[in-house]
Formats: sequence, C-alpha cells, structure tokens
Amino acid sequence: MRRLRSGLPRAQAITRPWSLEPPGGPHRPPGPAATKKIVVWGDDPLAHRLIEELIHQYGVHVTAILPSVQRRHGPDIARLLREHGGRVIESDHADRDAFELADLTGADALALVKQDDIGNLDAALQAQEVNPGLRLVIRMFNLRLGYSVRRLFADARVLSDAQMAAPAFVSEALGEVAPVHVRVARRTLFVARRSEVRAEDVICGLAVTAGDGEPVLLPADQAAADLVLAVATGEPVSTVMGREDGPEHAPVRRRRRRWRWLRHPLRTYRGLVGRRLWTTAMIMLGLLAVGTAVIAYYKQISWWDAAYVTLLSELVGAGPDLQAQWPEKLVTVLLSLVSIALIPVITAAVVEAVVNAKLAIALGRLREPLSDHVVLVGLGNVGTRVMHAFVDLGVPVVVIDRNENARGAQSARDRGVPFIVGDASRIATLRAASVDTSRALVVVSTDDQANLEAALEGRELKPDLRVVLRLFDGAFADRVQRAFGITASRSVSYLAAPAFAAALLEREVIGTIPVDRRVLLLAEVPVVAASDLDGGLVAAAQDVGEVRVLAVTTDGGRQTIWSPPTSYVLCESDLLIVVATRLGLGNLLAQTGGTVDPTP
Repeated sequence: MRRLRSGLPRAQAITRPWSLEPPGGPHRPPGPAATKKIVVWGDDPLAHRLIEELIHQYGVHVTAILPSVQRRHGPDIARLLREHGGRVIESDHADRDAFELADLTGADALALVKQDDIGNLDAALQAQEVNPGLRLVIRMFNLRLGYSVRRLFADARVLSDAQMAAPAFVSEALGEVAPVHVRVARRTLFVARRSEVRAEDVICGLAVTAGDGEPVLLPADQAAADLVLAVATGEPVSTVMGREDGPEHAPVRRRRRRWRWLRHPLRTYRGLVGRRLWTTAMIMLGLLAVGTAVIAYYKQISWWDAAYVTLLSELVGAGPDLQAQWPEKLVTVLLSLVSIALIPVITAAVVEAVVNAKLAIALGRLREPLSDHVVLVGLGNVGTRVMHAFVDLGVPVVVIDRNENARGAQSARDRGVPFIVGDASRIATLRAASVDTSRALVVVSTDDQANLEAALEGRELKPDLRVVLRLFDGAFADRVQRAFGITASRSVSYLAAPAFAAALLEREVIGTIPVDRRVLLLAEVPVVAASDLDGGLVAAAQDVGEVRVLAVTTDGGRQTIWSPPTSYVLCESDLLIVVATRLGLGNLLAQTGGTVDPTP
C-alpha cells in the first residue's frame, strides 16, 4: 500500500536540508573520489556503518534510500549525510520510483543491505532494469540462495554480515583465535597463533596481541606478531578445543554427550524436578536414613538388616513392640508418619520428572544438566551462524530466544541443540540454560539494552562468567566493558562494513579477520594500466602503510607468486592478494586504479 504525503508518491526526495551542502562545503576528501556515486538502501546498523565507511574512509558521494528518517538509524544517517553533502530519499520500498529519485542511472554502485533476503533480491532485479551495468552489493543471510542468483546479474557481489562476524564471537567465547579459513589461489589460509604452526607455514604476521593495550595490526617487525596467517598443509594442529581436530571428532563428542545422563543419573533427575519438590523429597529421605541408623543401633543389627526392617516393616506399618525402648518407639512412630507423606512425594516427583522430560524432548529444552557449555542468546542471523560454528567445533551449546519461531529455531532443532524460549534478561531463563555451570555466555540479539541486561544477570549467577556482548556503539561498548568487567564486546556492523564498502568500490574482498575490536581485510586488487603501481615495485604497494602483499597472480591467473620480494616489478593485469586494514586498503586502491582518494 502506497504511503501518500500531500498527494506525493511514497518515494520522494528529501531536499531540505540533506541535499544542501553544510557551511564551508562538504566534509569529504578532495579529488576523484568525490565523483564516485553510491546508493545505499537500508536503515539498520550495517547501513549506518557502511555509509560512515564510504564517506570517511573513501570520500564517495552517498545517496541513502530510507523507509523513514524518523525511525531506527534514519535520523543518524540523515544527519551524517547532511554534514557531508549527501542525499536522502524516503521510500517504503527500494523500487523503480525510489531509484529514479536517487538517480540510479548515474550511480556507480548500489548497496542493498536491508535485513531481508527476498526484498533485497527483488530490489536488485528492479535496479538492473533501471541501470543494467550497475555494480550491485547484496546482503543476504542465505548464501546458497545468494550464490545461485548471482548469475542473474552482470556485476554483483553477495555478502553475509553474519558470516563475517560469527568467528569473532566464537573466538572470544572460547578465548582462542577466531576460526577463519579462506581459499586463495588454490591454497587454504587460516589464522593461528605463531606457536601453533610451523615457521615455514607462516605467510604473514597479522598482529601483536600480547599486552593490555590495543593490538598492533600488521607490525613492521613481522617476527614480533604472535597472530599469524598460515597455509594449511593437511596436518592436524592444535585448535580451540585443545585437541587434534577434524571432521570425525565433532560427531564423536556429540555422541558422548548424548549418553552423559548414564554417568550422572542423580544430577539428570535433579534437573527434571522442581526445587521445592526436590527439597521435600530430600528431607523425607534424610529422616528415613536417620531412622534406619537408630534401629540398627538399638537392635544391634547391621545396616543392611536395619534398612530391610525399615523398608519392609516400619515403612509399611508394623505392629507396636511394647518391649522396645522409648527411642525405638519414637522412631517407629515417626517412620509411620514419614511413610504416609513419602509415597505421595515420590509419586509426584516421578510424575513431574516424566512430564518435564517429555516437554524437554518436545520443545528442545535441556534434557540433562550441562556443564562447560556455551549459552547463546539470540537466534537471528548472527546467532544462527554462531550456533552452527559451535556445533561444527563440537562445543556444547544451549540457545535462548524470545521467539519460538526465530530464524534459527528450526536449525537448532535439526541439529539437536537445546532451545529455550524465554527472556534472557530473567534469572530463571538463564538458570534453565545452566548458565551457572557454563563456560561462556554469548549475547547477540539485535537489542542492545536486552543484551546488556542478559549479560549482567548472567554475571549475577556466575561472577567469573566469560561474557561476549553484541553492542552497536563502540564507545558505549568500551565503557560497558570497563565498568562491568565484560569479557568482550563486538559490533557486527563494524566488522562487516569494511568488506561491503570495498566490494562497492569493485574490489574483491575474499575474507575478513577480526582482531579484538578491529578487522583486517583479505582482498584481491588488480593493477590497472597507467596506475601508480603499473611498472612499480611490490615495495611501493606496501609503502602506503597497513598493507601486506601476500601473493601476486600473473599471466592471466595461471601463475601465483607467494611472498613476492619487495623488488618484484608489477605490471598491468597483475592481481595483488593483500591483507590490509581499512585505511591501508583505501590507500592501495588509489595507487592501483587511480579512482579512489581515501581520507588522509
């Protein structure tokens, strides 16, 4: 249904004040980058961060299409574009009307980053009709669908912010290196600690993470880097599980967990019975044990005989013995009273345990108490990816979400992951997930306030709990981390935005490497004819700072030179495979193609 304002169509350009340059001109870098025009559709954290990235790192001109300038991140995006001479189009949908107002025919690229796979696909098809040669960067959670539809477009990249961010949350929860693997030029590269790999397998030093300060990315002294990028040789290495890991290990670990209740039957039964009923039953059994001890003492019989007499005589209701001493008579009376209450209590406990067990099986809840597991809050795009990562690594995981039909709910059930429907900011919900015996709490819902509440409640249950928190605002996250002792806080949009921005500028980002709160990009950058690097040296590519050339692909891709010497001469059509920071990649793009002039 079309939204009308004063008789205007629902897609309309907001020309006041966002199309006007601020006093003193637009705050963007001078040079050719200012003529680069990119249109962004979306109003969520990723769209906000992506626009910031495009403006501050690359200085491009951005037009944003927003459902509303009053909701979600619309006000912040509008303010940002007002300060930097951008434009805002307000429209309920990204369609032909909105694209015409955004002048899509004159744009260089379009980013469709709304959290809606089908909506983004429909918008991409309409955008291609408006501008057939347009560069498209499409955000999709279902990458299988995304890769299938790429052939429908002349120039498109399909990216998943959830897939990029998941390794960071997994690594922080386990206190280990992010499980990042990428396939590059017929080699598989992975991130590891230098102590875990052989020296000859190290391709590049990534960061110095030792110490209390911020990590140093791509240090000049490569030998000082304790976090490295290495080539996989097929030999088993130490992994986050502290064992030789392979595809065959995870199923074995899961099979063992399935029969854990046989080793701890009492603890399993305790988890199926309510606290009050459990306490009552324990008191009754305690009185029964004390009575047995008294009978054994006064009758001068063994413990086994006393238990036999208690269960078959006193508990059932034996006749009085006038010759017995008064302690024995008192115990006999008490046992008779206990027997009256004990049978109903036992019956109720058995019934409750059976009912709870059936509910657990039906709803996917905990069927047994767990320990040393990870509790994951939020089963949206990111939470689903994180859950799959834990299961693939063989790490026990319990998930919590308010919505029983959350995006990853069916995936959790299919993979046998316990799924608790409830509010994670409540102690009872976290206790049901056995947070007090877990190894980590990972909170990745899209609500910052709910995430913080869940993290603090988790710390109430277990003060030394390892907590990994998802927050959008970086400065706020830093303050929360210091004030409340949160183990780590991460922003999905901050981790993913650099890859989306580089893809919009027609540079192939083949992987992202999270390092603490920062991110490194693995990218393929072609050397364009007549650019600064055409006829230059590899050393010149690295002189821009925060860039390391891993390999050079030449001869139309038929030859790849790994770890090329700095004196290697580059030429037109060479393809650089690099690892770089956001700023470093922006500087390198200016040299290789001459079309991007990043912010100093």
